Amino acid sequence: MKTLNCIIVDDEPLAIEGIELYVNDYENLNLVGTFDDAISANAFIQTNQVDLMFLDIEMPKMSGLDFLKSLKNAPLVIFTTAYPQFALDAFDLNVVDYLLKPIGPNRFMMAMNKVEFIQSKTPSVVEEIAADFIYIKSDRKYVKIFFKDIKYIKGLKDYVIIHTTTERIITAINIKNIHLNLPHQIFARTSKSYLVNINHIKTVNSESLIIDDHEIPLGKVYKEYFLNNYVKNNLIKTTQGGK
Repeated sequence: MKTLNCIIVDDEPLAIEGIELYVNDYENLNLVGTFDDAISANAFIQTNQVDLMFLDIEMPKMSGLDFLKSLKNAPLVIFTTAYPQFALDAFDLNVVDYLLKPIGPNRFMMAMNKVEFIQSKTPSVVEEIAADFIYIKSDRKYVKIFFKDIKYIKGLKDYVIIHTTTERIITAINIKNIHLNLPHQIFARTSKSYLVNINHIKTVNSESLIIDDHEIPLGKVYKEYFLNNYVKNNLIKTTQGGK
């Protein structure tokens, strides 16, 4: 993995010190700054190359969630927090991982393995679209995927994981762009991180939907359009109420 410039954003000095000790154990991480609030970190990001950010959530002036939402071209982000209740919101923002304090070395290593996995993927693009299939370039080869075989697609920053009936395919394209290349009568956006094939949906409620045994969130921004254009047109069976 290439060397990544990283920063730590946390209002607790001891938390910064702990993460910094872990970062120093990884030769491919280059710590270029530590900040105790989002505003200072934002000023640094605007004028410096930052590839990875360790970001606290509960901070003065601006929360880590609001800070990440404000960034147009955010680096890879690993949330570091003592509060588990923000996990769903965090992953809806396509973060790499969500680490709960106190952070142990094994858990930190797992997060770094995810970063390495993302960095190791060869940039790939949608190459060709036909009537009922799409060609995706992934890992130096072209993969033909029939629309009917795609169950759902999960976005992670500038990458997506395409879950099909037989395999998972990872390709370096963001979820917005791949959605533009798929037929919207079949594929629906349900959150910032998910795109689903409506023909594979088992049930829908006010908060989520089920494909196989996988629960997929129904985000606030996409809920009204999804319910009005897919559910109310009787394309999908529903269950009443939330979880």
